[in-house]
Amino acid sequence: MKLLSILLAVILVIFGFIFIAGSQGQVIRIVVGVVLLIAGGAFIALDRLRPQPSQTTIVQKIDLSGDVNLESIRCQNCDSPLDKDSIEVKAGAIFVNCPYCGTSYQFEEAPKW
Repeated sequence: MKLLSILLAVILVIFGFIFIAGSQGQVIRIVVGVVLLIAGGAFIALDRLRPQPSQTTIVQKIDLSGDVNLESIRCQNCDSPLDKDSIEVKAGAIFVNCPYCGTSYQFEEAPKW
């Protein structure tokens, strides 16, 4: 849409200059040329004044309820310790990427009952 607006503005401005340059003293051609220049300028001004879409940033946090004892998380495949950079949250699920053995899996929490 922005490209079409700028293209139309450039075409109107070019035709405006053509009408003014080729007027040869005829007032109607000068008026048409000025109107085309104003219309092209209006398209450019409206395009710059239109609000630009903003980028939305999504932040996901995990809230632990109650008293929670933090334990070190270890890889299921090679039993090496994992740090916070190895854990990602995607679509509400926790995924683990082991930097030592290269395995990736979804973290499953066993129920405590």
